[in-house]
Amino acid sequence: MFDKILVANRGEIACRVIRTAQRMGIRTVAVYSDADEGARHVAMAGEAFRIGPPPARESYLRAGAIVEAALRSGACAIHPGYGFLSENAGFAEACAAAGLAFIGPPPAAIRAMGSKSAAKRIMEEAGVPLVPGYHGEDQSPERLAREAERIGFPVLVKATAGGGGKGMRAVAAAADFPEALAGARREALASFGDDRVLLERYLARPRHVEVQVFADTLGNVVHLFERDCSIQRRHQKVLEEAPAPGLAPATREEMGRAAVAAARAIGYVGAGTVEFLLDEDGRFYFMEMNTRLQVEHPVTELITGQDLVEWQLRVAAGEPLPLKQEALAITGHAIEARVYAEDPARDFLPSIGELVHLRAPRESAHVRVDTGVREGDSVTIHYDPMIAKLIVWDTTRDAAVRRLRSALAEYQVVGVTTNLAFLGAVAAHPAYAEAALDTRFLDRHRDDLVGGEERASDVVLAVSCLDEIQRRADDAGRAARASEDPHSPWNRTDGWRLNADYHHTFAFVDGGELVRVVAHYRPGEVLLDLPGGQVAARLGRGGPDELVADVGGARIRATVVRSGADRVVMIQGRGHRLAVYDPDAAEERDVGGGSLVAPMPGKVVAVMVRPGAEVKKGAPLLVLEAMKMEHTVISPRDGRVAEVRFEAGAMVSEGAQLVVLDPVPDEA
Repeated sequence: MFDKILVANRGEIACRVIRTAQRMGIRTVAVYSDADEGARHVAMAGEAFRIGPPPARESYLRAGAIVEAALRSGACAIHPGYGFLSENAGFAEACAAAGLAFIGPPPAAIRAMGSKSAAKRIMEEAGVPLVPGYHGEDQSPERLAREAERIGFPVLVKATAGGGGKGMRAVAAAADFPEALAGARREALASFGDDRVLLERYLARPRHVEVQVFADTLGNVVHLFERDCSIQRRHQKVLEEAPAPGLAPATREEMGRAAVAAARAIGYVGAGTVEFLLDEDGRFYFMEMNTRLQVEHPVTELITGQDLVEWQLRVAAGEPLPLKQEALAITGHAIEARVYAEDPARDFLPSIGELVHLRAPRESAHVRVDTGVREGDSVTIHYDPMIAKLIVWDTTRDAAVRRLRSALAEYQVVGVTTNLAFLGAVAAHPAYAEAALDTRFLDRHRDDLVGGEERASDVVLAVSCLDEIQRRADDAGRAARASEDPHSPWNRTDGWRLNADYHHTFAFVDGGELVRVVAHYRPGEVLLDLPGGQVAARLGRGGPDELVADVGGARIRATVVRSGADRVVMIQGRGHRLAVYDPDAAEERDVGGGSLVAPMPGKVVAVMVRPGAEVKKGAPLLVLEAMKMEHTVISPRDGRVAEVRFEAGAMVSEGAQLVVLDPVPDEA
């Protein structure tokens, strides 16, 4: 077994690998960019080496710098994690050339599956069923358009050299094909340095079911059953579970055999995932093989009781697989939810900022949290905005779903917008409870899952008032203790008025609207004049981060995070942002009625309009790239382009004015 390994990754991925290595008594080495100097994975590892500036291309994708760091540290092996260089055959060869073990598959296997087109040809020869499509070498737009017509619309355009939904477009009609092809190629080139694509028939309501395989250097190959990853947005997984609900035993066995055959066909070694599309009629088709450990591997670990990173380390060290196929069994049900810093209401745009408050659910035999961040860390433009993976396990799927709902309600994140409420809505949806899963689930139920901006409820306003009362009392207490007359009435905060009702008016800004609440002070409680009526409220005894209140006879447990005038009220996993209104500091923000602003920091990769052009509502204006994804900025109305403020290649900050539109002048 290895004495010391270097983990060539960052964040949650690196922390996950380091945790198992340290449990096995293996010393660990981390690498970091300038943005990650104080990151959690750096603190966890025994040693750490800087490898470059924040952009991944200048740090985590620099194979030479990582190999050099491994040699300097005295490590004897490199674990690539998942993502970055984990499926880079050249990196695996560079490790071997330097005398370092690569904790992953052979370079030949990576290359065989690295091209989706080549992979499909190999799988066809191995007897693994394929979706009808085109995987040819002729990449001319004319040939691809003809093949799309032959396959029949709708058709799926996919980058041959990647995954995660990057370089992928669904095309409904021939007229839309040229633009979709151009966008897929551009994104594929930016993400993988390869703009080749393949075409597939677009299945109406498929499920995404993948099988975990493992192989050793002695010729043993097993599968560790399947995972259902159908809950996706932008072709990226959001919720994953194992085993796949409702899968017939015969289909499970057949898929397992097909996955093992796929691994044998390429001489595979290590952890891999064979991904299938499962049609409504029960037939399944090979989609691709990921030659690495997957982000969602914890659900497989929880239903099998195996540590897959430990399996990787043992296999890479030349040991046989820890278990034979007949010794592997499924116990219970596990679900993983990916907690992201993103805004579901804004088409899942990533959210940038500091994690000013972070509380994860308590871990147990039923709840696991894999994360790479701590309170005070920042989510930046440079890397994936995942905060954590929340994994739950129980004896049945129904029980696991209940565990998931409860754990999501306990999760608290303040400082960035998150998808926690969205995940909670998915977990609570009747269709999810019934396991009515397919890859269009989120699109079909979007209106149920992503609501508009909600106004603060009376409970939120009441908690905010009680928190402000407590804050004012604490401040007054400190001031009184520091004053010459601690008993002065000027130090009172109970709304005392001479010959008048004891009251105070609190004002909050909620979604741009001013809301006033009058608090009438009574012995032991306050009467609050809320939008929905008057209620009695009082504070109870809570924990260090908890506010306990009685509002209208109901016991409320909440967390209120203060940052300047901002208040975030967290109740049962849902956060609502308010601001304490200060008329002296209030300013109106006006960026100009005709301007369009960047929804997030990013790079302008394409500009579709020029000054003077007339555009219709919904017309694409330019494309931003951020966090490895493209975001098209569209015109909010009919107008004439007065100014385009950035060219392709420019970096822009959030809120930067991109395009200025003037109204189209009336014809004389």
